[in-house]
Parts: sequence; structure tokens; C-alpha cells
Amino acid sequence: MAGGRSSKVKTQPEVVEPAARVLRRFRVVFNAMRGHFREVEKKAGLAGAQVWALSVVRDRPGIGVGGLAREMDIHQSTASNLLRSLLAGGLVAADREGADRRAVQLHISAKGLKVLDKVPGPFEGVLPNALRQLDARTLASLDRQLGKLIDHIGGDPDAATVPLGQRDPG
Repeated sequence: MAGGRSSKVKTQPEVVEPAARVLRRFRVVFNAMRGHFREVEKKAGLAGAQVWALSVVRDRPGIGVGGLAREMDIHQSTASNLLRSLLAGGLVAADREGADRRAVQLHISAKGLKVLDKVPGPFEGVLPNALRQLDARTLASLDRQLGKLIDHIGGDPDAATVPLGQRDPG
């Protein structure tokens, strides 16, 4: 180093447009979610949404399909589809007990408990978990701003009933 100067070249900080900065933040969120769901699928052999459904059944023994749909904030048919493979795999059992024999009560099996023991939390995914930790004012602001963004991109409101971490059908 001649003259006591550092050999490192000082560069100006990168100037990033606000839209590009926000896009980068969406990428960070998306990649964090994708990484979590990949890890879940690798350890459990199930999609993230299936693991979440399995954890809800574990935490609410006797829950029905409608209750599961409400807990996960998804359409009842989506909950039924998630349960189909869990039932077929012996991870969940469905019983018809009580006064209304038409209603199904769901219970996790020992095999299902073993699957959950292998999986890193949060079971519902990193985004729902992080959103629950935000204060009401921040959530209200995010809701308004994301609503504007959805309007600009012409987002499909029905897409909100498909849980994050669910494998693409087909």
C-alpha cells in the first residue's frame, strides 16, 4: 500500500429505483417461503400445505373438513383435496361418530405424528407465521397497499383460497 492508502476501490452505493427495491423485497419473501417449503417437503415427503393441514388436525382432534378449511383460510373443496392424500397415506383417520353420522371427525395417526416430528416449523409456513407477529397497524397498511398492487396486476381473487406451499395440481 503506497502512501498508506487502501488498495480497495471505494464505490458509490448502488442507486435502486423504489419499484426495483420493492421487487427485490418480494423476491426475498418468495425465496424464504420457497426455501422453507422445500425443506419441509424434503423432510416430510409432503407439500407444505399438507403438513400444515396435518398439524391442524393434530392440534384440533375431531375437527371436520369445514373446520380445517376455516383454520387454514381455504375453500372447503381445497381442504378436501389436501385431506385425500393424508387419508390415503394413513397420516389421518376419518371417523363418523356422534349424533350426526354424516359429519366426519379427523384425527392424526401415529404415522402422522412421526411425520410432524421430522418437519421444521412453522408448519403453516414462514409467511403466515411472520404476518401474525406484526402489529395491527402494520397489517392494515400492508392490506391496503397489497390491495392496490393486486388491482394493478389484475390478480384473481379466487387465487387467495389456494394455500401457499401446495403442489401445483398435475
